[in-house]
Amino acid sequence: MMKKSVQWAAIALTLMAMMTACSSDSNDGTEPEPEPTPATVQEELPTTLKLTRSEQEMVNQSNEFAFNLFAEITDPGCFGIRENQKSIILSPISITYALGMLNNGAAGETQQQINKVLGFGEQGADSINAFCYKMLKTAPAIDPLTKVLISNTIFLNKDYVLKPDFVSKAKAFYEAEPETRDFNDGKTLDVINKWAADHTEQMIQKVLDEQTFNPSAVSYLMNAIYFKGEWAMKFDKAETADEIFHQTHAYDATEKETKIPMMHQRGTFNYTETDDCQVLQLPYGNQSFTMTILLTKDTDKLPCVPTAKQWQEMSQRLYGHNIDVKLPRFETDTDIYLNDYMAKLGMPDAFDTNKANFKNFCEKPTFISMIKQVAKIEVSEEGTEAAAITIIGMEEAALPDDQPSFINFHANRPFLYIISEKTTGAIFFIGQYTGH
Repeated sequence: MMKKSVQWAAIALTLMAMMTACSSDSNDGTEPEPEPTPATVQEELPTTLKLTRSEQEMVNQSNEFAFNLFAEITDPGCFGIRENQKSIILSPISITYALGMLNNGAAGETQQQINKVLGFGEQGADSINAFCYKMLKTAPAIDPLTKVLISNTIFLNKDYVLKPDFVSKAKAFYEAEPETRDFNDGKTLDVINKWAADHTEQMIQKVLDEQTFNPSAVSYLMNAIYFKGEWAMKFDKAETADEIFHQTHAYDATEKETKIPMMHQRGTFNYTETDDCQVLQLPYGNQSFTMTILLTKDTDKLPCVPTAKQWQEMSQRLYGHNIDVKLPRFETDTDIYLNDYMAKLGMPDAFDTNKANFKNFCEKPTFISMIKQVAKIEVSEEGTEAAAITIIGMEEAALPDDQPSFINFHANRPFLYIISEKTTGAIFFIGQYTGH
């Protein structure tokens, strides 16, 4: 159970299991180009996420992957709300870390597909490594009021051997130290789950169980992202009251109502509008990290998931307005397999025993058998607490007497929200709340 005293924590953990392929290692691809050493990335680590033009483009491409994946999962038709559509929380950047680490073991068409899906295209594995390393080293330092932790590890079945170059890059760019274990010892499952709990402040207690853990797997690669912060302007608990939340279903033209705790405050917040929705930005800590909420003007629909370009343009239009804010106090849990979504987005070969090319990963031919994310988020008066796990088989000022006019932003119907780093727009978490 999540502790109410915790303000905002967002956690993403990626666990990747590689399975031995049934095919022979006949589809050797071109060897990846030599990568920059971490020293070249590390020379002058900034205390804020100030990026070069090339690095900002990497963020934009990574965000494009985030929006593509979320749109594919939640609403292929855009805007319509399915009957009883569940709330969801994902951490696409966690998937980027896990696949980015694994991608150093890929080659040929398999690697090219992973590069493209993650949004790095021709820039390839080098750019993914540099992007992940820079975020790993700088994100935790940009806000002393916000806690950000990024961790990676690899559990290897004792029957297999990882390629030295893959291990070197995993250590250098992801700070992942492989641990060789006997997957049949009856203890490895507990060790994996303990690592998950230890690197998510005990919020994620289990990532695999006896049904999903495969003692024949080659390895499990894991990424954990932990984020904890407080609202820059907390909601007063005395202002929270049960109010009606509209659960509208466009397909059958019915509307269901339920009462939920609705938080309330008035203040000056960054805000803008599009033709379809209101957009509000609520900052955390020193305002380096924010939650941006997209609330549709049409009660029958959810806002369309934006593209990376639309997200960038929308962010540039945000500026201070006097806002009367109502936002649900809510919790969301997600447990979802991502194999089909990732394949549909453009990397089918990685899951195909006959086509997967991970010749730079292990001495034996391998393929990805499973990608799964387990996630959790809690939004309260003081902030947010959240956790996400991805598994891949092979996260108030006093008002003056003269009252100004306020824009109402009352999230009493389904909405989309995005947790991001403010200056770059880098997305850490994306979710939707539907009342279910």
